[in-house]
Amino acid sequence: MTVNFSTDSDQIKGVTILGSTGSIGVSTLDVIARHPKRYSVVGLSANSRIDVLFEQCLIFQPIFAAVTEERDAKTLAHKLKSAGLDTQVLVGEQGLVQMAENKQCDYVMAAIVGAAGLQPTLAAARAGKRVLLANKESLVMAGRLFMDAVFETGAELLPIDSEHNAIFQSMPLGSVSADANLLAVGVRKILLTASGGPFLNTPIEELSSVTVEQACAHPNWDMGRKISVDSATMMNKGLELIEACWLFNARPQQIQVVIHAESIVHSMVDYVDGSVLAQLGNPDMRTPIAYGLAWPERIDSGVNALDLFSLGTLTFKPPEFDRFPCLRLAYEAMEAGGSSPAVLNAANEEAVAAFLAGQIRFDQIAQVSEEVLGAHSSEAISSISQVLQVDEQARIKANQFIKTLS
Repeated sequence: MTVNFSTDSDQIKGVTILGSTGSIGVSTLDVIARHPKRYSVVGLSANSRIDVLFEQCLIFQPIFAAVTEERDAKTLAHKLKSAGLDTQVLVGEQGLVQMAENKQCDYVMAAIVGAAGLQPTLAAARAGKRVLLANKESLVMAGRLFMDAVFETGAELLPIDSEHNAIFQSMPLGSVSADANLLAVGVRKILLTASGGPFLNTPIEELSSVTVEQACAHPNWDMGRKISVDSATMMNKGLELIEACWLFNARPQQIQVVIHAESIVHSMVDYVDGSVLAQLGNPDMRTPIAYGLAWPERIDSGVNALDLFSLGTLTFKPPEFDRFPCLRLAYEAMEAGGSSPAVLNAANEEAVAAFLAGQIRFDQIAQVSEEVLGAHSSEAISSISQVLQVDEQARIKANQFIKTLS
C-alpha cells in the first residue's frame, strides 16, 4: 500500500463526535480546526455540559447536537436559535444513534465514557462508518458483536486509546481482520504499556486512605474523573487489555502489561525474529486522534515534536497484582470470556461512582468488582439486549454489595 503525506484532501469528510465536551472530544475538535479543508463537523454531543456544547456549536456549526435530557435540549435549542444557528437538537440515546448513522457523517469519534457509548458506537459500525474508537466499553461489553458488525459492513475501525493506536501503528497492515492471527504475521507478544497512575510507589497499606482528589490527579494525562480513577486502580489498563484482545484477535496470555511511568513509549509489538517495534510520542491524545482521522496518511496534530535528548531515562517493569488487583480481575474476566467482561465493567462503573460519592474507600473498588465477578457464571453473548440485561444485573449486585460496605 502506498501512503501519501499530503495536507489537503480531495473530499471533505464529515465527522460526528460522540462526547464532544470531554477531553477526547475537545482534542478532536482542535485537530479538525487545523484542517478545515479536510473535515467538517456533522454532529456533537454532551451529557450535561450544555454551555460548552453551545460554544462548540457556535464555532463548528454542526448539523446536529445531541444531549441526554429533554430539558437541556430545550435550553440548547433556544440558545442556538437566538444565535441564528439552525443546528438540530436531538435527545437521548436515539439522538446519538441518529447522528452516528447519518449519511453526511463519514467518521464517528466514539468518545463517550462507559456503557452509555455502546449503542451509538455499535450503530456507527453497523452503518459502515470509520469508527474512531475511544470508548473501550463497546468492546469490553460486546466484543464479538461489535467486531462482527465491523467485518460484516466493511466499517473501518481505528483505535484511539494511545496504547491501542500505538499497537496498530506497530502491527503489519491487515492485522485487524476477521481471520487475523498474531503468529501468522510473526507477532509473538503485544506489550501494552501503563503509566501506573498516581499510586505506583505508594505503600499498599496507605491505599485505603486515598482521597478522591488524589485518585483524580493523574501524573501524565488530563482526563475525566471516572477514567482517572480507573487509571489509579489500573482497571483502565485491564479494560484496555480486553479491548486489545478483541482488536487484534489475541489471547490474554499474548498481551503483557508493562509499567512505563514516563508515558513516552505508548506500546510495543514483539516479533518472533527478535524485533520489538514501538511507537513513541509526547503524552498528547491529539497524536492518535490525528492518525485515526487521516489514516493511512499523516497530518499535523498540533503536538510538539518529541525531544529525545531531554527524555533522560525510560523505565519498564512488570505490574504488581497485589497493588493493582483490578488488572488481575481483567485477565480473569477475559479468560472466562462470554459475559464476564461486561459484568466486570458494570461492577467497576458502580464501584467508581460510589467511591467518587464518598460511599466506599478507594481500595474497596476492586473488592466490589471481585465480589460481583466471582458470583457470576459466564454465558455466551448473542445480542445487545442480552448484554444490557447482564449489565443491569451486575449493577444491581454491585450496589447491593456497596451498601454492605457503606
